[in-house]
Amino acid sequence: MVLTGYEYLLVFTLVCCAVPAIGIILASFLSPKFASPASRVSYESGCEPQGEAWIQFNIRYYMFALVFVVFDVETVFLYPWAVAFSQLGLLAFIEAIIFISILVLGLVYAWRKGALEWS
Repeated sequence: MVLTGYEYLLVFTLVCCAVPAIGIILASFLSPKFASPASRVSYESGCEPQGEAWIQFNIRYYMFALVFVVFDVETVFLYPWAVAFSQLGLLAFIEAIIFISILVLGLVYAWRKGALEWS
């Protein structure tokens, strides 16, 4: 079986596999072989590190980030719909209203659970 027209896919796949491999090989040749003790210290704005690097964050930061991601994804889905609104018709408008309603219900749920409170 001969697959004609897939030569570009093969070249693309080979390039996609070769680029990371070339990067790893170059990094192994160009990186310093012996690390100094100063290079093993974490660096933050020119200040010496104090305390442990592993600290526990409050779960509210993650909840707030998830709510942000949900509404960010909403924008990504609604932008193409808004661009093609004049050609889509009434059914697409109703579907968009249902989609926005589900997201508003999620926002109300997160608000009532206290995911948006910082205190």
